[in-house]
Amino acid sequence: MIILGVDPGTLLTGYGIIERNGAATRVLASGVIKNPPAQLMPLRLRKIYLELSALIEKYHPDEFAIETAFYGKNAQSALKIGQARGVSVLAGVNYEVPVTEYSPREVKKAVVGNGAASKDQVQFMVVKLLKLKSTPRYLDSSDALAVALCHSHRIGQPRTGFKDWKSYIEAHPERVVHPYTKAERKKES
Repeated sequence: MIILGVDPGTLLTGYGIIERNGAATRVLASGVIKNPPAQLMPLRLRKIYLELSALIEKYHPDEFAIETAFYGKNAQSALKIGQARGVSVLAGVNYEVPVTEYSPREVKKAVVGNGAASKDQVQFMVVKLLKLKSTPRYLDSSDALAVALCHSHRIGQPRTGFKDWKSYIEAHPERVVHPYTKAERKKES
């Protein structure tokens, strides 16, 4: 299964394309769509749409995952991100790729285990989880890979999740990372 993850923005739109084959996941492509700050908004939106469309044509993703807008104090920024999200979703819909949206908190929790994680923490975990040889140059790129990873973890699961961590771990023991042996944990306590 191929998943296209998108972190929308009008100046930098991050994208990450991963392929999941059973338990194995590999990166097919990642990067950013860059727009100059002086460029008119309609031209920025057109570029985002066209470049995402080209990625969809090249990689034929089975799923499209995008981060929802973060509503902070700046309404103007939220509107601009909304426009970038709109053309991004349109690219997926025009190619009949199923689109799923995730909140920033949901993505961070899926990748880092903490919904309040920093962008640097997300980037660190993306590098580790995907066994990347180098750190992505832009945080927008690693955020897009995180969105794709989040979707990869959520496919086939109800969005309501599990009632508690214990039931989740019982259902998914392969996703538990054990940094220490039992003997090492006893020494720590």
